[in-house]
Amino acid sequence: MANAYRNLKKGRQIHLSQTTRAGYYLDAANQAGALVVREPDAQETRANRLARKIYNKASGELTALLRGNPSLWRPGAPIPSPTGSGVYQLQFVSPGGKQNHGFWSPSYFTRFQPADKINMRGLRKHFQQDGFGGALVGVRDARDLGQRKDPFAYEGSVNAAVTATLNFQPPDATGKRPVTLSLYDPTVRDKAPVLEQPRPLAADFTAPIASYPRSNELVAGVLSMIQAEKYLKKSGVFMCQPYDPKRIPVIFIHGLASTPQMWVNDINEIEGDPDLRGRFQYWVVSYPSGTPVSYTSMRVREDLAAIEKKYPSARGYVVVGHSMGGLVGKMQAITTGRTLWNADLGENADRLYAKLPADNALKKTLIFEANPKVERLIFICVPHRGSDLAGGTIGRIATGLITLPITLVNTFTDALGTSVNLLTGGKNERWPTSIQSLSPNNPTLLALDRLPIRASYNSIIGDRGRGDTPNSSDGVVPYWSSHLEGAQSELIVPGSHSSSELPQTVAEIRRILTREVKPPGKARGSKTPFTRP
Repeated sequence: MANAYRNLKKGRQIHLSQTTRAGYYLDAANQAGALVVREPDAQETRANRLARKIYNKASGELTALLRGNPSLWRPGAPIPSPTGSGVYQLQFVSPGGKQNHGFWSPSYFTRFQPADKINMRGLRKHFQQDGFGGALVGVRDARDLGQRKDPFAYEGSVNAAVTATLNFQPPDATGKRPVTLSLYDPTVRDKAPVLEQPRPLAADFTAPIASYPRSNELVAGVLSMIQAEKYLKKSGVFMCQPYDPKRIPVIFIHGLASTPQMWVNDINEIEGDPDLRGRFQYWVVSYPSGTPVSYTSMRVREDLAAIEKKYPSARGYVVVGHSMGGLVGKMQAITTGRTLWNADLGENADRLYAKLPADNALKKTLIFEANPKVERLIFICVPHRGSDLAGGTIGRIATGLITLPITLVNTFTDALGTSVNLLTGGKNERWPTSIQSLSPNNPTLLALDRLPIRASYNSIIGDRGRGDTPNSSDGVVPYWSSHLEGAQSELIVPGSHSSSELPQTVAEIRRILTREVKPPGKARGSKTPFTRP
């Protein structure tokens, strides 16, 4: 045991060559693995637990080291043992055939991070699985290969849980000792052959979510609202995980003065549920929340069409929207005809409709079809009929701080000329912002409320714990604005407008998603095997 631990420590010495470090890691894993109890069901002693820990650390840290060295990350790469135990010859298990489901291809991720090195700040719960193998975060980032970043990857990368195992074989006739490195997807399989026996796999399901860069959400949210031009360039629909057409996309849309970071605990606790894990893929919408809701909705529609073209999903979407984000999501499941157009443009509607071509941005903003891929909407504290705060002092101050993007202003100007009155009815001298979009008197909001939602939907509404529904409010949106007839369920939670992370809210989202993988009247089967990229 002492030799295995000593070799593990030497493998961490960054002043050594990477080949030498890799040799020490392999010696450590080989020596520790030889000490692990052969019978997987036998009670684990303290010594065996320590041996397993050294084996796991060596397997994971070796994988991260090797992936950063192209000359070592290849089948057949010889790695001499620094302690004189011969020469290890690296082999990989690659996906191929039904018997290999649950493997990641060795070429898919561009780098790995040991899960225990990830900062868990801001996450309420840490979901891990005890077992064998190095728990890693696999990161796929095209920029690591000198390529342009994937425009649909959140923060430039997609991250996932990976478990690395090493299986050693006796030396061959040439004296080389084959060692097989396997990269498992622990969301698909929880057991694998390790050290000559089928054993439970170690895993960290929270680390991939925590590994994305995080900033001060309040500051970032406010800046994205008032500096819309800057943040418009960073907006879009982004995948947080590797694309998988068999998993149900869950699309999270944040609200006013917020960012996609608000959803980390919701995503973490969904993925932490063993019954839901591996059944969904998580996408987030990032947008400058100072822009009008209808304009943001148009941008999201276009991005969803683009992402569907590149990454066609075999499953329908679930859209989860908080506050204003719920309105953006709702407008993905609405067919407008000319209802919004006529409501916004009034007596000028017919003249402008005849004047502007079909592909004009203003027409695309106000006239659109429901996206048939959107099958369910989950509304959290959504102002379907507006909020009085939008027209109050706070709303007016916030509106005065917002600078709309030049591209958006040009969209309006090209269609309407410089006359703001055509869109505001002479009430304002500024182009409308998202806050005006949330006024109970906003014509778009009033018209939108009359249009049918072409998807199933559920509501989660805060009452600040007062228990006074239907006269309740979450402090920003009153119940009469959040309530929707026709919702398949409506849950009142004892929280404020920021109720998206309440335990009751997360539990309700999980309950609704459970129905997506287990329709009423049907028994839930085992997870469908599939081959990883």
